Amino acid sequence: MSASQTGRIVLLTTSHRVPPGLLSWPAWQALHGADRVLCADPEHPQLPYVREAGVEVEAGPLPPARELAESAGGGGGTVVIASAEGEPELTDGLARLAGSGRVRPPELELLPGSYDLPGARLLDLVQVMDRIRAECPWSGERTHEGLVKYALEEVYELVDAIEEGDRGALCEELGDVLLQVVFHARIAQEDPDEPFSVDDVAAGIVEKLIGRHPHVFGSEQAATAEDVREHWLRTKAAEKQRSSVTDGVPLGQPALALAAKLAQRARLAGLRVPAEAPADGPAENRPEQPGRPGQPAAAGVGYQLLALAAQSEAEGVDPEAALRAAARTYRDAIRAAEGVD
Repeated sequence: MSASQTGRIVLLTTSHRVPPGLLSWPAWQALHGADRVLCADPEHPQLPYVREAGVEVEAGPLPPARELAESAGGGGGTVVIASAEGEPELTDGLARLAGSGRVRPPELELLPGSYDLPGARLLDLVQVMDRIRAECPWSGERTHEGLVKYALEEVYELVDAIEEGDRGALCEELGDVLLQVVFHARIAQEDPDEPFSVDDVAAGIVEKLIGRHPHVFGSEQAATAEDVREHWLRTKAAEKQRSSVTDGVPLGQPALALAAKLAQRARLAGLRVPAEAPADGPAENRPEQPGRPGQPAAAGVGYQLLALAAQSEAEGVDPEAALRAAARTYRDAIRAAEGVD
């Protein structure tokens, strides 16, 4: 058999994340030019559209590798096999035929018929979360309030991964944080009064990002990162219609981060508010409150920390990150003193 007579098997792979019927032009060319088109899955979502385009498809279990090799190789024909995830059993069988030397196998070509767009695997996550919520007894009973502690834990673990420079852990922890978003959105779908879905969540942040980046999606100009930040803050203030610069600052965040955020809001608003004890005297000089011994002294230390956080923020230093870095170094020193590696 001459090289020109060698047949061809085209393994046409498609993605279930792409709407049915959206195949590439090379895929349609291969389908229309094939002598035989097969598909192992009778429920393959592309089959109705391929048949509607006039292509005859044999749906059902695939013939053995030897039969397909003979079908394609006998007269230099082309066999196209449509598959969602590939056909490893077939390709292994053809490889064994080629290794035996008794049969000249046809050429095997892998042809992607459709490609996943960036972010396509998020669709898988939404589908998996739907099923878990419906079928898992534990997940089915979770509430927004019950998941709060897990969200906090995952964010802290993400911070650890970033500060440790562990790329594998970073990818994993980002996934865990993403799960929290999808989980909460899935729970929100079931609210009888104000339901919303993960699509509503995504649509909201897309609209917000476009609105706050007119230098990217509009006609405004931003030459520096500071220009961008100033516009972001102006737009955010107009959107929220806040009566105070402190509105929207979550008081439940770590105290050092809270102090820095309040100091930043005051600084950007041009407010001169000293980060110190009130004018009626230092807290440590006031009498202790009944039933709360030591409170004045504790308040005094608190104002010292507040002043340090405000100073750090003004100098462009994140006091929370700085203290964590120092604490890590201190931890290592403790372990060294203990003789622990």
